[in-house]
Parts: sequence; structure tokens; C-alpha cells
Amino acid sequence: MLRVYYPVDPPSDPLQEEYAAWELLRARLDPQIELTTGTRLPFPAEYQILVSGRPTADQLDASPVLHTLLIPWAGLSVPTGELIQQYPHLAVHNLHYNAVTTAESAVMLLLMAAKLIVPVEQRFRQHDWRPRYLYPNPSVMLHGKTVLILGYGSIGKQVGKICRAMGMRVIAIRRSLEVAALDDPDAEVYPASHLHHLLPEANVLVITLPLTEDTRSLIGAAELELLPENAILVNVGRGPIVEQAALYQALKEGRLHSAGLDVWYRYPADEESRANTPPADFPFHELENVVMSPHRGGGSMEVDLLQMEHLAEMLNLAAKGQPLPNRVHPKRGY
Repeated sequence: MLRVYYPVDPPSDPLQEEYAAWELLRARLDPQIELTTGTRLPFPAEYQILVSGRPTADQLDASPVLHTLLIPWAGLSVPTGELIQQYPHLAVHNLHYNAVTTAESAVMLLLMAAKLIVPVEQRFRQHDWRPRYLYPNPSVMLHGKTVLILGYGSIGKQVGKICRAMGMRVIAIRRSLEVAALDDPDAEVYPASHLHHLLPEANVLVITLPLTEDTRSLIGAAELELLPENAILVNVGRGPIVEQAALYQALKEGRLHSAGLDVWYRYPADEESRANTPPADFPFHELENVVMSPHRGGGSMEVDLLQMEHLAEMLNLAAKGQPLPNRVHPKRGY
């Protein structure tokens, strides 16, 4: 019997939005899994797997047989990363259930930025047809162009698959080249040391990296200068991977054709501030060559069901004694 503790209170009302997702989880779990939920620690605490994105020390200490922390989403928060380093015996794994939705959002941002559709759409709402007659047309054709994907994991590979279908050449950077070779033997994947050599080839730069000490400010003014004329930048990773001042200036001065941004530098501190929090220290909203999205790239109507489906698959693997995918290395930050 595999004992699992998920410290949340599931919805009890069938009319609640997440009810169907929890029913799916329960239906998909192997009979050999005993799932305990609720915010109160179980007694006796004999769970082998803890499902939590923000575990507490009490939850990690309570069970003497705990061997795995399963974070029910992609990413590792800084507090969790710091805490989990005190438990080197624990295996830590992620869920990548929203990789496809995030990749779709990345490509959506890319297409909108390439075609500069936002200002055109806004003017056409006012019955202004003049953007149709601009010459030369400021849109960029993507077919035949090269996209460089920084971070060739679950999201990056999905982005690459879609871009290939649009007739683009895909090159990528990934830290674990041996994993990339197994996942996609046809991909042009390079180590991080090749970044400056690859940027001049990149008509499109797509960022799907996690934020770590190694990736913070990875793309600054020098890197943006290496991109070819009329390059497009899309960021669905984390905002601070790109230096915001350098990005703003490159867009304002036209050194970049455009950008599609789903991740930012400032976030609301509380629910009240959600209605009016500037996402950066610079007025990106004043630039017509920027498509702005409030970090919603991984969301969809299906996302709750996807999360529980992937969670069930992961726990079922553990119940069968099979190795779990998506291992997280806390010292690396991902």
C-alpha cells in the first residue's frame, strides 16, 4: 500500500469548479494507493509521498517513511527550494500538466507579435482601415525563419513541434543534452555555452526557462544586440531572465521587431492590488510592438482536469515501483 498525503481540503459540493477534477483523481488512482487529504496532519503520519508545492517543515518531518515530495505543478519556488535542501534524502518531482497550454500561448504571442495584430485590431474596432494599406507591410513571415528556444523541456519541445509545423527551423539550448537527444533525436540542441553563437541565427527567441541564479538576467543588452534585424522575442518562462531596461529600450528603439510577454517583473501583492499593478518599471503598455499577457499562459478550461490526470499517472507509477519523471534538483532551482 502506497500512502499519499495531499494537504488541501477537496471541494464537497458537486457544483464547485474543482469537484470534477477531484473525482477524476479518485477514479484514476490505483487501488493500492491510500490518499489522505485535509490541512490537518494525519495521525499516525505514515505517508511515503507528500503532494505539495509549498510544504511546511512539519509536513516534511511528520512521517518517518516520507521519501518523495511531489510538487503538483511545474517550477520550484525559492522558499520551497531553500527548505527542501534540508532534506537531501527526499526525491522531488514536478508535474508538467500545463506544458501544452503554455506552449500554445507562446505560439499565440509569437503570431500576434509577428503580425502586430494588437494595434491593428484596436484601430479596426474604430472602423479604421488604414493599417491594411501600410507599405511596406510591417508584419513578419515566420515560415522559413529560425526560432531559438531557451529551455528545451516539456514546454520548449511543444513550442518546437508547433514551429516546425509552421515551416520554421528549430534550434534550442538545454542543460541536459543527453536527455534532449533521447526525447527528440532530430532536434538541433546545444549547451548553454553556445548562446552567443546561436543568437545571430535567431529570427525568433522563445524563452521557456525557469528562473535560477544562472538564468537571471541571462538576456541583456549585449544578447539582444546579437539578434538579427527584425527579431521577435517571446517570454513564457520568467520575467527577470530578460533585463527589463534592455528589453524596453530595444523595443522602443525598434532594434527588436516585437515581443510577446506573458511573464513580468512586478506582480500584485494582494487581491486588492490585482486591479491596478504595473507589471514592470518601464511603460511597456505604451509600445505598440508588444503583446502583453498577465501570466496566464498555462491556463485553460481543462487545466484542473489535466492536473489531476497527470497527478494520478504519477502516483500510479510510484505505486507500481516505477521511476518517476520530472526530477527536480533543488540546488539548481529546477
